Amino acid sequence: MIIEPFINEKTLQIAHYIKAVINQSLHYTELDKFIVDTMEEWTVLNVNDETPGSAKERVFWHLVHEMSLHGAQSLSHDLYFKSEITTCLDFFSGKGSYPIDCIGWRPLP
Repeated sequence: MIIEPFINEKTLQIAHYIKAVINQSLHYTELDKFIVDTMEEWTVLNVNDETPGSAKERVFWHLVHEMSLHGAQSLSHDLYFKSEITTCLDFFSGKGSYPIDCIGWRPLP
């Protein structure tokens, strides 16, 4: 799998997981597990390019880093964090503009 299809697939999946956690139809630990699994899958791709290829990819990696840093449980009690994450999801769905303060860098091998 090359980078663009990977990002496209994972963007849809992470949006689904986050929305489900926000709606309380999925336990937050499932989103945390998805993040770990995604990082493991990423290492298999053996990507050497350091520069993300698109705004969508930068927002994706921003989400992954934020979820890793704060944990999915923060979506239920940190309104600012939830708002920041929702802004990223709106960007993915074409309902919003590029999130302010979004710094998403592709992890290096």
